[in-house]
Amino acid sequence: MREVFQQELREVQDGLVEIAGLVADSIEKATRAFNESDVSLAEEVIAEDPRIDQATVALDELAITILARQQPVARDLRIVVSALRISASLERMGDMSTHIAQLSRYRFPDKVVPKSLRSTFAEMGRLDVEIARKLARLLDNEDVHLAEEIRNDDDKIDALHLSVFDKVLGETWKGEAVDTVDATLASRYHERFADHAVSIAKKVQYLATGDWVPEPVN
Repeated sequence: MREVFQQELREVQDGLVEIAGLVADSIEKATRAFNESDVSLAEEVIAEDPRIDQATVALDELAITILARQQPVARDLRIVVSALRISASLERMGDMSTHIAQLSRYRFPDKVVPKSLRSTFAEMGRLDVEIARKLARLLDNEDVHLAEEIRNDDDKIDALHLSVFDKVLGETWKGEAVDTVDATLASRYHERFADHAVSIAKKVQYLATGDWVPEPVN
């Protein structure tokens, strides 16, 4: 029975890695669609989001089955419960990618944000993609150094997020009302994507080391 249980735990971990890979692919395509005004790529991201949702449902069902049948305790229980929370965060990350892609589709053939903000969003997108790739590796190998790198990247995105607000609220801003709304939403989606990744990284770090890093107050 113990061998079967360990196999099931490996299946949970493999499932999380698979979903993280899907999320990483999704944000990479979404940011390209956003920055390049590529409506076909945006449509691809939107169409593939149910695949992420279905994968998270399947993983949650497996985790719940393990809880009911194996009744794990101590660290094993923390692993299964954490998997449920991590899958929820991954699903939300997929949603953020979809929201970014939807902005691209709504504004096509125009770009979503004015020229003055494009370099900022290109950098936010690049960082989100890096975070997503690192997160997939972290879930696979529990390398806590990756968790630290994800937090550092998130700090950079937070700074860029604030710079967007400074820009659209500044006296020199010449954008229309729709430009202000789109820029604000897009910035928030990028920022929330990274926040969910940090939340997952902290859970993995806790499982690997036993040390809990408190969540920041937003």
